[in-house]
Amino acid sequence: MQAEHEWVTRAKQVIRADAAAIQGTLDGVDDAFLAVARKFVACKGKILVTGSGTSGAIASRAAHLLSVGGTPAFYLPPADGLHGGLGVLQSEDLVLAISKGGSSAELNDFCARARTLCAGLMSITADPSSALAKLSDDVIRLTLPEDSDLGAVVATGSSLAAAAVTDALVEVCRIARGYGWDRVLFTHPSGAVGRDAEDSLKRLQNAGG
Repeated sequence: MQAEHEWVTRAKQVIRADAAAIQGTLDGVDDAFLAVARKFVACKGKILVTGSGTSGAIASRAAHLLSVGGTPAFYLPPADGLHGGLGVLQSEDLVLAISKGGSSAELNDFCARARTLCAGLMSITADPSSALAKLSDDVIRLTLPEDSDLGAVVATGSSLAAAAVTDALVEVCRIARGYGWDRVLFTHPSGAVGRDAEDSLKRLQNAGG
């Protein structure tokens, strides 16, 4: 049973590291964050969200939630973009790239080309001196504790931190665009959300949300 006791200890260490990584994102809610939020709110096109590996999973999540909150968005992996998918971009669109290190050659090639086709490139990264950051018009910096990720290799805490930042963008943009809970619930009629939509709307309206 000693081994299982060690599992519990290690599991708690991982969760604490994840929590610290998310807590660190508060430092990134600054003028750079506001600049990105303003552009998202004013965007007349769509937000293309991209990233490689684990960041790609977070990018897909972010695109979905932005759309749920009334900011039209979609996810495109950089590999698909470099195989012709870049043709989807229009002049009024924006690109949001997510990458902890900002050094993925595939992602940066995608972003360099995308930037010439759209209204602007924003990034979320922990390295403001990275190639991705230098390509970007605006950079939201992730401030991460040293032990955020497993072995400093597996993007555990850093990916959660990026997700927290995009969640904040979702809500700020929802409010700024005047996309009320009635519209959120109208476009989400399935599942438990749709089933409880009437009660949820009453609760949210009573709470002033």
